[in-house]
Amino acid sequence: MLDVALEITTEDVEAFARDGFLIRERIISPEAVDYLRNAMARSFEGGFDSGLMPDEVNWKPGDDPHVTRQICNVWKSNQALASVILSEATGQAVARLNGWPGARLAQDNLLWKPPMRDGQPGGTLGMHQDSAYAGWAEPRLMCTAWIALDDVSTEGGTMEFARASHLWGHAGPIGAFHNPADYKEAFRRAAEAACVAKPEMVSVAVPAGGGSIHHGWLWHGSGPNRTGNPRRSVVSHCLSSEARFTDEVGYVYSRYKRLDTDAMDEAFFPVLWTEDGGRSSFIEPFVRGERRWHAEG
Repeated sequence: MLDVALEITTEDVEAFARDGFLIRERIISPEAVDYLRNAMARSFEGGFDSGLMPDEVNWKPGDDPHVTRQICNVWKSNQALASVILSEATGQAVARLNGWPGARLAQDNLLWKPPMRDGQPGGTLGMHQDSAYAGWAEPRLMCTAWIALDDVSTEGGTMEFARASHLWGHAGPIGAFHNPADYKEAFRRAAEAACVAKPEMVSVAVPAGGGSIHHGWLWHGSGPNRTGNPRRSVVSHCLSSEARFTDEVGYVYSRYKRLDTDAMDEAFFPVLWTEDGGRSSFIEPFVRGERRWHAEG
């Protein structure tokens, strides 16, 4: 198992409420970074250690090398990645920052933004609000932990936050998400609607193993990677442990909805931490390799 360090102070809670994000220089160790880079490389090559496929694989060898690679819900496919994505420390941190009784995973992402290649930079990610995509859940609030697996900078296409933009109001999903021609288009409209003439932008410039936590209604995205190095990251999108399905479950999340209940199944939305000691019982044996998805014998 790989350790995650995300202790939260009273000052952190106040800063998160004010700014909508926290930035950390160190969340996982350099050794863990190397381990996860290898696990990520195997995953994008189709090597899924647990025997289960992730929910989405948006890039495979032979595809366009200039676009950002993405895998969704890889936690069920790779124990090393799961040990960080399903970290108890992450669950406790996001729960405390949002005033939740606990936290569960909504979805994870592996993101691999390619380096500058043939004079073309690695692609952008449109600025958006995560919770705009969470109409299927109540309460409709996500909180996201983002861990960099490379040294990241503004020039390298790191995450960009608009300070305090979680207080502007709630917009809908943006148009193009991956590689839009103008990755700030929807954000500028939101700033204008909120009467914010000059939004304060903050880049998550941290060494590999550092990262951030941000509020679900915070405007964020990332520009092009103009460096010769990739920008790889592991992302945990979390909900309250008490989140339930709404009637707007939609196309994607209908596949996880059980009959006659709005409860979320922990096999798909594992509980990371609750204040009364709750945590999905399969997590620890799974990440240690002691429990498998397929029955033996």
